[in-house]
Amino acid sequence: MTKRMGYRDWRWLALRWHYVFFLLWSTVNGQTRYSIPEELERGSLVGNLAKDLGLGLSDIFNRNLRVASEAGEQYFSVDAGKGELLVNDRIDREALCGQSASCVLPLQVVIENPLQLHRIEVEIRDVNDNAPSFLKSDHIIEIAESTAVGVRFPLEMAVDPDSCLCCFCVYLVLAK
Repeated sequence: MTKRMGYRDWRWLALRWHYVFFLLWSTVNGQTRYSIPEELERGSLVGNLAKDLGLGLSDIFNRNLRVASEAGEQYFSVDAGKGELLVNDRIDREALCGQSASCVLPLQVVIENPLQLHRIEVEIRDVNDNAPSFLKSDHIIEIAESTAVGVRFPLEMAVDPDSCLCCFCVYLVLAK
């Protein structure tokens, strides 16, 4: 025989779920986002993590604060003396995110006693470190004397490794 749940059983079940939701809500806090240019030197400052999370410097030691990357690589570390988030190694945006328009690294900050989880995002901004290049280095264009001023002559496509668009069109404009 199966027993049907009565009003009191439903009420206790709802109370239990409310308690579980409250525990999860107090464990996972809001999100912090930082933005840095790519290829920063090792040890460069990203932001003051302790201040942004509302922690004292003693909390970093006593509560075993640590940063874990969801990507698997440890691109960042925490300076336990100052509470600052630092770059562990140079980050190449193109190698990490390819030609994607945005490059965001999600991080988890874990603090113990009591357990708190914070989600941190670090946006890696592109630095134009590669100049566009043409397939041919020399171009010969023959233009008649009767050509009007302002006429455009399309050249071949140029490739820019830093651009989200792989190629762009270049024109030669006839001036007076």
